[in-house]
Amino acid sequence: MESKSRQLPSDSTASTKKQTALLAGRSRMVRLAGIGVVILAVIGAFLYLGGWFSPHKLTPVRFVDEFERVNGRYSGFRRNHAKGVCVRGFFDSNGRGTRLSKAVVFRIGRVPVIGRFSLGGGDPHASDELSAVRGLGLQFSLSDGEQWRTAMINLPAFPFKDPQAFYDNVVASEPDRNTHQPDPAKMAAFLANNPETVRALEIIKSHAPSSGFDNSTFYGLNAFRFVDAQGTWTPVRWTLVPVQPYEAVGATGASQDKNFLFDALIASILQHPLQWHLILTLGQLGDPTNDATVPWPEGREQVDVGSLTLDSVESEETSPARDINFDPLVLPAGISPSDDPLLSARSAIYSQSFTRRAGETKEPSAITPSDVRK
Repeated sequence: MESKSRQLPSDSTASTKKQTALLAGRSRMVRLAGIGVVILAVIGAFLYLGGWFSPHKLTPVRFVDEFERVNGRYSGFRRNHAKGVCVRGFFDSNGRGTRLSKAVVFRIGRVPVIGRFSLGGGDPHASDELSAVRGLGLQFSLSDGEQWRTAMINLPAFPFKDPQAFYDNVVASEPDRNTHQPDPAKMAAFLANNPETVRALEIIKSHAPSSGFDNSTFYGLNAFRFVDAQGTWTPVRWTLVPVQPYEAVGATGASQDKNFLFDALIASILQHPLQWHLILTLGQLGDPTNDATVPWPEGREQVDVGSLTLDSVESEETSPARDINFDPLVLPAGISPSDDPLLSARSAIYSQSFTRRAGETKEPSAITPSDVRK
């Protein structure tokens, strides 16, 4: 009977298979090592944000902890600008911004906007004060699915040049248990160590606040880079200038009720839409882009790129704006960050605040528009 024999592989074939097996094993090792590096990087990021590597380093966790220590902790609320009311509306672009940025938001047309007016401070039930910092956070929802978020205030200069200065001011501003006012000695020491804050405060004092939210100018104090379709970039700061006429504080004779600023805002929107012009200020060579305490020189080119209209108002319980983190680094293609150190710090701190309040019980808002008469 004819026997069948199995042909054995040649030495060269066996060697090739062995090399292939070794290479496959090494490839798996490399992939596993790569995954391990990614995991370690993620863990390292969490450890860094938690302050594990250097307990005295300023981190988002320490920053938000200090806000809570000084201002108190209020379940479900932002750690700063806790008191607020939400709005909706739209932005009409006139197309003039397209020469500076390829962002879809600057093409001629309309995009929906949701936002939130607020007052600085961590207590959502604090009484309104004319001297309090007024904030306006906005989210533009673009037709290509991108978003543009910005958080502005009514100050023409930011008092702090970097995150450390901001943190040191929070510490120095802690109210004394007896006087309920900041310790003058601590504040004097802070100002002595931060002369740029003194200069910025002089600029701020030279601009008297308006009578309310509706006629406030809001400044996006950080610089950004606007990138056009050819890849050319321009340093830009933006400002929202109200269509509503300016009125000095006290000119309206508004009563000083606990929520008088918010009540006036709500009544105004219920009567008619509120509008602002979005003005871009173009920086030139030598204008600082990394220091928000320094305004750019007068005479810089300004471009009106469209109008913001806010036509409805609602409490935080019913508005999606309550759960929006107005992160200044949520930017569409055509707008990118500058070298301002406050931008990355604001983004990280906002994220830490958002994470904490997202896991907390949501308490009722202090502002209820339905209670306000027109």
